[in-house]
Amino acid sequence: MLRRSLATTINRRAAVIPARAAPVAHSCRSPSQLLAPFSHATRTTKTPNPPQAPSSSSSSTHPQLKAKPLNTPNVPPLNTAKLRRNLSPSQLYEDALRYEPGTSISSSGALIAHSGKKTGRSPRDKRIVEEASTVDDVWWGPVNKKLSEDSFSVNYERAANYLNARERLYVFDGFAGWDPRYRIKVRVVCARAYHALFMNNMLIRPTEQELAEFGEPDFTIVNAGQLPASRLTEGMTSPTSVAISFERKQMVILGTEYAGEMKKGVFTVVHYLMPKAGALSLHSSCNEGPDGDVSLFFGLSGTGKTTLSADPQRLLIGDDEHVWTETGVFNIEGGCYAKTVDLSAEKEPEIFNAIRFGAVLENVIYDERTRVVDYSDKSITENTRCAYPIEFIPNAKLPCIGGKPNNIVLLTCDAFGVLPPVAKLTPAQAMYHFISGYTAKIAGTEEGVTEPEATFSACFGQPFLVWHPVKYAQMLAQKMRENNVNVWLVNTGWNGGAYGVGKRISLKYSRAIIDSIHSDELQGAEYTNYGVFNLQIPTTVEGVPKKVLDPKRAWKGTEEEFTATISKLAGLFQNNFKEYADQATADIIAAGPRC
Repeated sequence: MLRRSLATTINRRAAVIPARAAPVAHSCRSPSQLLAPFSHATRTTKTPNPPQAPSSSSSSTHPQLKAKPLNTPNVPPLNTAKLRRNLSPSQLYEDALRYEPGTSISSSGALIAHSGKKTGRSPRDKRIVEEASTVDDVWWGPVNKKLSEDSFSVNYERAANYLNARERLYVFDGFAGWDPRYRIKVRVVCARAYHALFMNNMLIRPTEQELAEFGEPDFTIVNAGQLPASRLTEGMTSPTSVAISFERKQMVILGTEYAGEMKKGVFTVVHYLMPKAGALSLHSSCNEGPDGDVSLFFGLSGTGKTTLSADPQRLLIGDDEHVWTETGVFNIEGGCYAKTVDLSAEKEPEIFNAIRFGAVLENVIYDERTRVVDYSDKSITENTRCAYPIEFIPNAKLPCIGGKPNNIVLLTCDAFGVLPPVAKLTPAQAMYHFISGYTAKIAGTEEGVTEPEATFSACFGQPFLVWHPVKYAQMLAQKMRENNVNVWLVNTGWNGGAYGVGKRISLKYSRAIIDSIHSDELQGAEYTNYGVFNLQIPTTVEGVPKKVLDPKRAWKGTEEEFTATISKLAGLFQNNFKEYADQATADIIAAGPRC
């Protein structure tokens, strides 16, 4: 029987988590029932005011994002002595150091935490609850695996029982989305101070007044990651479970302490809700130039998305998750979650200097005496990371809101050496490459990989998609038409041959290409057609050798080898796109490569 003590101040005080995963009384399809402001007191610790988003009083919530509170049963009062609500970073440091073994403070002041056995996300263990209100919306399959409502309730009760038994329980209330019209109120309930500090950094931190008026959350994360899921529960295939119920507005985590699951769980929720409200959610970075011109950067891991969007001459709106509305773009998050492997002050000074008091370092190795972190040490994982508030970046734009995008850059790291460093895309080609989401693994990065291996991730963020990829692509196409946006394919991978023969395109060349896009140099450039992929490539770019711009000219092997390699990659594109062809238009299908 579920312990009721955890659940309780929902009706009279600020809610933590309900005693039971009770269904909400509304349908997610209703135009007026997804988010709504409520006003009752939330106990908080006094902290310095964070950067503020525009006041919600000046702009009403989007009608598609209003909702009624959960219909939750009355439950006995919670023993608030163990409830640690909205603590300051200093207090969370103290608890983490006192109660979580292996936690330390780095020489630069960041909290060093360990995520246990799991050092990355577990996409195979992600589940979406099959519910009448959303079943026809979700793109079911390997990305979104079905979970029954009963199994979700079992996991929820398992998590609630575990959390009720803890001596300390942490609650953090924050916002997802800088635009108050689309803002989502998120509550995080967890048993580790590390997790509370992580989400304090990644969500938008409310002011004291906003906390006092926070009311009921629009979505609740119940993180009992220290406790494994039961393999006896229907739908569980491992001790790890990351399950989302859109109808109940809850996410339950079992069997993983990796904090990134919470961050991407919020993004998955936003990725579902925003298209319902007519806004396009995007897995991208974003920056703004001195004249207010905005660029979006899409790219998978290793393509240079974070590096190329971190431009000292431009303001950073965000590094990972954004929404494009009728008025412009806004960042979903209040912080950044940067990879730290091989990090140095010389290569990435902004990120390096952001690792200070308040930041959270994950799974890094450090000197026991000096506490200096060795970012080259990958003995725990190659996925070492740091979470920090976005205001730790000197050129961050606050609030994190920009105008309508002028340029979209689709980044790829082609290890086959046959894609050009830059190409201007037609609208149909933009849709094709956006849906494809191509990059490549290289030999040595994973066990068993001995030659370049193509990787496709729809919309450059397949693990987080809820709707079918074509829906996001169609919305992007409409935004592009309405705003006359330029779209570019930029390859930061190999040139002159495949990995092992050619060389990776110099970062200075990639930066020169991005600069030429922002200066509008490429708008007036002369272009030539590039064969099998039917791409338009510029004949000249300032700061980039002409030979580099044409992969065929740069190829060091024989013409037969080049033809075989580009034909192989084209075939991989075509095979991958078969999954989406039934919902793609004829012009998008025709925009792909031709063998």
